[in-house]
Amino acid sequence: MNVKLGDLDLHLAGEGRHERIYEQLGAHVTSGGVSFAVWAPNARAVAVVGDWNGWDATVDPLEPQGSSGIWHALVPEAREGSRYKFEVVGADGILRLKADPFAAAAEVPPQSASVVFTSTHEWGDADWLEARRSGDPLRRPMSIYEVHAGSWRLGLGWRELAEQLVAYCEELEFTHVELLPVMHHPFSGSWGYQVTGFYATESTLGSPDEFRAFIDAMHQAGIGVILDWVPAHFPRDEFALAQFDGTALYEHADPRRGAHPDWGTLVFNLGRNEVRNFLLANALYWVREFHADGLRVDAVASMLYLDYSRKPGEWVPNAFGGREDLEAVSFLKELNEVLHEREPGVVSIAEESTAWPGVSRPTYLGGLGFGLKWNMGWMHDTLEYFTKDSIHRRFHHHELTFSLVYAWNENFVLPLSHDEVVHGKRSLLGRMPGDRWQQLANLRALYGYMWAHPGKQLLFMGCELAQEREWSEPAKSLDWHLLADPDHAGIQTLVRDLNGAYKAEPALWEIDFSHEGFRWLEPNAAGENVLAFGRTDGDGGWLVCVCNLSPVVREEWRLGLPVAGRWREVLNTDSRFYGGSDVGNGWGLETEAVAHHEQEQSTLLTLPPLATIWLAPDA
Repeated sequence: MNVKLGDLDLHLAGEGRHERIYEQLGAHVTSGGVSFAVWAPNARAVAVVGDWNGWDATVDPLEPQGSSGIWHALVPEAREGSRYKFEVVGADGILRLKADPFAAAAEVPPQSASVVFTSTHEWGDADWLEARRSGDPLRRPMSIYEVHAGSWRLGLGWRELAEQLVAYCEELEFTHVELLPVMHHPFSGSWGYQVTGFYATESTLGSPDEFRAFIDAMHQAGIGVILDWVPAHFPRDEFALAQFDGTALYEHADPRRGAHPDWGTLVFNLGRNEVRNFLLANALYWVREFHADGLRVDAVASMLYLDYSRKPGEWVPNAFGGREDLEAVSFLKELNEVLHEREPGVVSIAEESTAWPGVSRPTYLGGLGFGLKWNMGWMHDTLEYFTKDSIHRRFHHHELTFSLVYAWNENFVLPLSHDEVVHGKRSLLGRMPGDRWQQLANLRALYGYMWAHPGKQLLFMGCELAQEREWSEPAKSLDWHLLADPDHAGIQTLVRDLNGAYKAEPALWEIDFSHEGFRWLEPNAAGENVLAFGRTDGDGGWLVCVCNLSPVVREEWRLGLPVAGRWREVLNTDSRFYGGSDVGNGWGLETEAVAHHEQEQSTLLTLPPLATIWLAPDA
């Protein structure tokens, strides 16, 4: 480790292109002590204070490194595990105690000091990383279990989660876990979305190396790990990034650009090279240092639009008079270009809720360059449909079919995320209409439809249990006691079987993002609340999904099928194993030469009530 930053380091940092700036700034143990470096270009003086010097700023002052704005000192007395902060005399003459923006570890809140930390974890996931580099995540199965680590089972840290959560995801056959932000944040009620330590892990769950061991265990179990990442804003905590050197350093000075009205947070000044560098290197840091398989970028829409959640007069137009944030657009493109070039096989996912064109299209085609985009339209329309009583669904049938009008415009993830089970929205089960049996049947049918629909899928923790209450963020664990009820255990079993069948059927994931992988069979049976479609892998493999979203059993319902011969039920959400009435086609089906649904072959089948069935040609 270099004690001082070299000329090249300073040049790249100033240009915003130092992709490993985290190896220079922050605190790093060297043979001569601990090297401390921080960017504070407008400060009058900077010192490091900590356990070893009695928090006395006169003992270890930092020296400016030319005109770079970076301050540095080598402190022989500091050591691994030392707590520290930077004492910054700002341009305004005010003295501020600041946590290290590049700290690798932090104290457990409400304490706010940074901690000197050096990783000693020895990775065991080389085979996983090699397979990741050589594969295309868009043409692989991706069934994501979204988790808030602190409340999955209350009281567990990364060590316990490396055993229990890994085993649970293996059992339910999810391919990926997506973690709500694990970057250091002082207020658990923010769910991690108000980050103060962008390079440190959440200290309440264990050390950074314990988090590394958790990801390592996931990889060795064949499960990918996606991290929520928050470059859109940061909180105003006095010890963190806000007014870092007595000026608006990381944020915009103009509150019309630098303050977020929805969240009371500050907005990164992406027009500043060093700020772009801070975030760009941070994205690479989580992929390189923690072996993350993907980043889900939070609140992209708030970055793209200067008038996001702002009234007329509360925002500043761009140089061309428009509402697009050109600096944010440029940053997101650069982020995706660098990430995909440097770390092949890693996926970037945008939570983007508007119709911004080309979010998941390459930058050379004018897109933002993300690998995937959350399909918020599908989520909204689908949940809106399923909240309707079955007698009214005929009038809302298009809400299920509309998603296929634009399905190929982006590479979509279908999200039933934490945002859908909080703030008075009720649980997914609580949104379903009808009596208890119908509620459970509707939820099972929804999952069967979702797993067969084009796109990758994401389900928030607890939804696989048919949780009855909203998620109450970090205050409580999931309601694991519900599994004593066969109806709730049946939903969990269904999710496991959906994942298993999904992974076993390439037709469901090899051609997710092209019309060539999809065929409507019956999109127009609104009066019956029925729809049917086929998925294909383009190599002769087919899976057909049929949904009967009314509580009526439909006997001898004719369905056109793309392949002649015998077909079998791969999955039936009305199975007794899931708590259903066990109506279906258990002995299989044989096609006949009766043209129907624009197919040369068809069959008569039984559609169970409020259920989804999957059919596949019998091998």
